[in-house]
Amino acid sequence: MLFQHDPAEPIGAWATIREDGVGLHVRGRLTLDVARAREVLALMRAGAIDGLSIGFRTVEGRTDPRSRVRRLARIDLWEISVVTFPMQPDARIAGVKTGARSLAATIRRGARRLRALPGLAPLPV
Repeated sequence: MLFQHDPAEPIGAWATIREDGVGLHVRGRLTLDVARAREVLALMRAGAIDGLSIGFRTVEGRTDPRSRVRRLARIDLWEISVVTFPMQPDARIAGVKTGARSLAATIRRGARRLRALPGLAPLPV
C-alpha cells in the first residue's frame, strides 16, 4: 500500500485482494508506526482522502482504432495506492475502522469524564 503512487511512501499492507464482475476489491491495514500512515488515517477519518488507484504494466491490450478506447485484457498489478484523486471515480475507500489505539483513548476519555461527575464515588483502579 503506497501513498499517491510514491514508492518511497509505503503506508501499510493489503490483507486481501480479489476481483469480481464489478471490479477489484481490497482490504488493508495502515502501519501506524509510519508517520505518513498516521497522517493518511487522520485525512481518511476527516473525509479528505478516499480514493484508490492501481499501478500496473499492461500484459495484453489493444486500442480500438475508431473509438480510441483502450481495452486491457491482462495486466501485471504492481501496487495499489491511497490517492487524493482517483482516475476511476468509483475507486473509493468504503470504510475506515477504528483501531485499538483510538478505542483505548476513547475508554480513557470516558473514564475521566465519569470521575469528574459530582457525587460519584471514585472508580477502583
